[in-house]
Amino acid sequence: MAHLKPVEQTPDLWTRLRDSAAEAAASEPLLGSLLHATLLSHETMAAALSFQIARKLGDSELGAMSVREVCLEAFEADPAIIAAAEADLGAVEERDPAIRSLLQPFLFFKGYQALQAHRVAHWLWGRERETLALHFQSRMSELFQLDIHPAARIGSGVFLDHGTGIVIGETAVVGDEVSMLHGVTLGGTGAERGDRHPKIGKGVLIGAGAKVLGNIEVGDYAKVASGSVVLKPVPAGCTVAGVPARLVNCPTEASPARTMDHTLADVVYDFVI
Repeated sequence: MAHLKPVEQTPDLWTRLRDSAAEAAASEPLLGSLLHATLLSHETMAAALSFQIARKLGDSELGAMSVREVCLEAFEADPAIIAAAEADLGAVEERDPAIRSLLQPFLFFKGYQALQAHRVAHWLWGRERETLALHFQSRMSELFQLDIHPAARIGSGVFLDHGTGIVIGETAVVGDEVSMLHGVTLGGTGAERGDRHPKIGKGVLIGAGAKVLGNIEVGDYAKVASGSVVLKPVPAGCTVAGVPARLVNCPTEASPARTMDHTLADVVYDFVI
């Protein structure tokens, strides 16, 4: 009977992240202190992430130590926050061809960092600590140029590419495995209160500068072309483009948020270059 070759186990995400930090510290000594403080001195993802969020959001009104205590409290109370943070990091690795290692998004990508700070703010909001949640939102907006209301519900495995100018309203819902680029707005259409923001399904890709407005649904695995203004529901698996947006392809590819394919079907183009 033939002996089966043992299956090699891929190191977990946290191990790979620390390994990347160790390699970077060895190759760039000027950043050794930063890499040790943010990653190499910590034993868990929760400890490192709490330090990173605190390092960014702490200010004279709410010091870094206080921010870190709040983050650790949230992570301990709801381990799903760390699971989502790891899924988000994996999403960046999968979908962004520009990254060299997991270290880049963890240390430098404001889309990733803002999303993790939002997860803590959302936890605070759910426990009626609204003033502190709004303080987190305000600091995120100042630092990262993203504005995500603490009440907005965001799934895991989400990729906010570049991040600048993203606005997500109070009653918006973003499903798992969504990708969106800079300048995206998930907003309302007026001054009405209540449930007034979009509901984005699983695996949706939203291109740069797109505006999705009102309490409408964008179905699972749909694609919103860059620069579009979406005012009506989008069926699952379809592509919309234009101002106002119209259906241009149904069905689209199986998982546009993962492939990051922003092209449109050939049928859309009525001219030849």
